[in-house]
Parts: sequence; structure tokens; C-alpha cells
Amino acid sequence: MRRPEPVQVVKQRRDAALSALVDGVPYIRFLGIGFERRGDELTGVLRYDDKLIGNPALPALHGGVTAAFLEVTAIVTLSWAMLWDDLEAGRLDAEEMSLDALRLPKTIDFTVDYLRSGLPRDAYARARLNRSGRRYSSVHVEGWQDNRGKLFAQGTGHFLMPPRE
Repeated sequence: MRRPEPVQVVKQRRDAALSALVDGVPYIRFLGIGFERRGDELTGVLRYDDKLIGNPALPALHGGVTAAFLEVTAIVTLSWAMLWDDLEAGRLDAEEMSLDALRLPKTIDFTVDYLRSGLPRDAYARARLNRSGRRYSSVHVEGWQDNRGKLFAQGTGHFLMPPRE
């Protein structure tokens, strides 16, 4: 029987893998999107910045920023789910992971429902995998700001999965 790894080793491997996913995409860094991890569950965090405002008269978050935030959350969550088993089994060396090696899913389509104006403050999003297959996946994502029960946007996306080695 194999002895369990120390918890700090597991956390470091998970954090390094998540960092490789997020830091490898310049647009994610430009928007200021980060992720909070609790076990295998991810929450996307869009930190407020003045450059994200689309209508200064209201002010409200730009619709393109909102859509990008939801789509990024869906892609990163889907990629995280694909990596999870190999990551937990220690078959992936998170320190040597690169975005090229990860091969992110490709968006087939992504539909956004704008439910209310995004306020000038931090936003959060969480994705749920509706279907995750070898070739195709479907993801639903919800975005909120101050109250998880009052969504400001939601989206549904379909993704082409990268071939597995």
C-alpha cells in the first residue's frame, strides 16, 4: 500500500497546474482573471479595473469583458477537469507543464445571457460540466457579483476537445 503524499505537496502540484493553465494565456492576464481553488472546484474571479468599463455613464462592465470572463471560466474549468485524474495520480509534473503541452479545448459556440448590468466591482463565475466526452463537451457557467443568488450573466458553451495522447 502506497503512503499518501504530504498535503503541502498535493497543494503545490495543484496550484502549479492551475497557474500553468491561467498564466499561459496573455488575454486572461490582461483582463485580470484569476481562479480560487477548493479541491477540484474552481471559481473564476474578475478583479475590477477601470479599463473593464464599457459604459461610463452607468458605469457598467463591457459586455465583451463579461462574455470573455464566462468563456475563460468555462475553458479553464473544463481543462481542469481533464487534468484532474492525472494530476492526482502524480502522472503530471505540474512544474514542467506548458500551455502547448496542455492543448486547451476549442470553442465551437458560446452563448451569453446578460441578465443585468455588471457593476464596477469584482465578479465571480463558476462553471458546471453538462457533458464531457472525448471529442465534445458542453458547459454552463454563471456569473455574479455581490450575491451568488443574483446572477448578472450566464452562458452555455460547446467545445471541441483536444486529442488525448
